[in-house]
This record gives sequence, C-alpha cells and structure tokens, in this order.
Amino acid sequence: MTGYAQPRVGVLLANLGTPDEPTPRALRRYLGEFLWDPRVVEVPRPIWWLVLNGIILRTRPRRSAAAYARIWTDEGSPLLTISRRQAEAVRERLAAMTGVEVPVALGMRYGRPAIGAALAELERAGCERIAVLPLYPQYSAATTGSTYDAVGAALKRRRRMPALRVIRDYHDDEAYLEALARSIREHWQTHGRGEKLLFSFHGIPKRYVKRGDPYPTQCGRTARAVAQRLGLARGEWRTTFQSRFGPQEWLKPYTDRTLQALPGEGIRRVDLVCPGFAADCLETLEENDMGNRELFLSAGGEQFNYIPCLNDRPDHAEALTGLVARELTGWLDERFPLSRIGTG
Repeated sequence: MTGYAQPRVGVLLANLGTPDEPTPRALRRYLGEFLWDPRVVEVPRPIWWLVLNGIILRTRPRRSAAAYARIWTDEGSPLLTISRRQAEAVRERLAAMTGVEVPVALGMRYGRPAIGAALAELERAGCERIAVLPLYPQYSAATTGSTYDAVGAALKRRRRMPALRVIRDYHDDEAYLEALARSIREHWQTHGRGEKLLFSFHGIPKRYVKRGDPYPTQCGRTARAVAQRLGLARGEWRTTFQSRFGPQEWLKPYTDRTLQALPGEGIRRVDLVCPGFAADCLETLEENDMGNRELFLSAGGEQFNYIPCLNDRPDHAEALTGLVARELTGWLDERFPLSRIGTG
C-alpha cells in the first residue's frame, strides 16, 4: 500500500535533553537553559537570576562536565543516541502497523535537537496532525508540563497551527509495565537476584507535590504494579527518589541515603532500576551505576546491580508505538487498517 493519509500525521518524541559535549562551556549553555525554566525551579525570577548567574553557572558546569565525561561514548551522549534509536524504532513499527510512512521527529526540551526544530521538521514533511509523546512515564509539571510549554512556545507564532494530541503519562500502561518486569527478570536470570529491589525515580521538591503535582502517586503505582508482576513481597522492594538539588526538602526516601543505610539493616545485595527514565543518561549511569554503587559498597554492601533502562529494547519500542498508535486512531485515512492500531 502506498501514499499518505491526508492530512498527513506526524509524531514528536520528546525527552529532557543533553549538552552538546562534556565541556564546561557546553554545560554552561545547557544548564542555563534547563535551570532557568520556571517549571524546574519555582523561585521568583529576579532572585533566581542572581543565584543562577552569580553562583550556580560559575561553579556547577565544571563539575557537571566531569560527570558527563564519565559516561560519554564515541557516539556522544547516551541519552541522545538512545533516543534517536527509539524514534527510528517507533517510525519503523508505525509503518508496519499502518501501512503508511508516519514521520517521527525527536525533540529535546533543553539543548539540541530542540522541540521547535523537531516541529519544524514535521511541518516540512507536511504534517498537519501531530501526536506528542513526552518520554516521561510519570507526569510532573517539571517534565511533561514543561514539554507542553515548549510545544506551545514553538507554535505560537505559526499562522497555520497543526492539530495536536499529547500523551500526558503512561505510568500504568500494560505494555510499559510488562517490558519493565521482563527486563528485571532477564537481568536476574543473567546476574542473579539481590535481597532488595530499589525502584529509583527522579525526585522533585516536596512543595511541588503540595501544590498538586501527581508525580509521586504515579511513581508508586508503577512500582507496585511491577512488583506485583514479579511476585515480590512488600519487604523485598522499595521506592526511592534521587537527584535532589539545593537545600529544600525533596521527595523521600532518598536513594543515596537508603543505599548507605541498607547494609546496616543486613541487606548486602541490592538491585536498582529506574522506571521513570526512558533512556539511560547522566542520572542513571553516572549517579546510580557509578556514584550510588560506590556509596553502597563503601557502607558495607557486597553486590550492587544496576538494571539498565528500557532504552531501545524491542518490547519498549512496541510499548511506545502502541501509545502513539492509539493517539493516531481516527486521524488516519479510512483506507488504512485502523483495527491494527493500539493493539500494542
């Protein structure tokens, strides 16, 4: 079957972003964009401008550049290279599922390729209907909400606006949960099983939750659903939060402090997985697989197993494609086999 549905449909996959290279200069640009986002840091702008430009961007870029250098590959940033493979996998599966070529563009909220550039790519491809999938399974205003902002900002000067559908979250999507559980089982089959499984999610300030952010509730639902699929008893797993920044209180329990305390509780072998990250990145590879591993072993732990993110696993690509395909239902021409859309 050839030809395209009219009007043409496109897909935007969005993730957080990454610096262009692991250097202080590149990190200064990247962190300046990231930390200036009012969704990320909810502090009055004049005060925060002074703190950000007077203190943070003078000191943090060098430390962050050193951290990125530890995980950088010959292909570049792990997050970017994995995200590109994810976009290509979704494109291929959508073509096989629908019988038409559906353009899939990758956009990063901070850094490059920017969300605006990705939307321009879809516009050049003639896409008048766009499904947006922020690659954050659990919704937070600081991530998915900020993606909404970036899409709106990129389109606000356009005379001819595309129709939009945005996937808000997928923390309880069956295919996503099954892929997570399967990845953990496979890891256990290869590396053995620890005494405790930690589900480590990126943290947010506790006051964001008090203002109505549903993020920790969705994190809890994901962890419980995966634990049930694995047949774990309540004492065999725990949900923790990582990557806090600044002096304010963030969601607890903290991942690093939990790992430091576990050997004192008699837990010597730990497995850690990060269900909130669609692709391995600085927070999973450098913070967890390197830094938190060292904390656990230094505290008396004997074995720390980091379970990789779903990345470009085929079952993850199928789950993402299923999410997008359900949003496309009704947008594709009747000539195409819509009965196959949304089956996962």
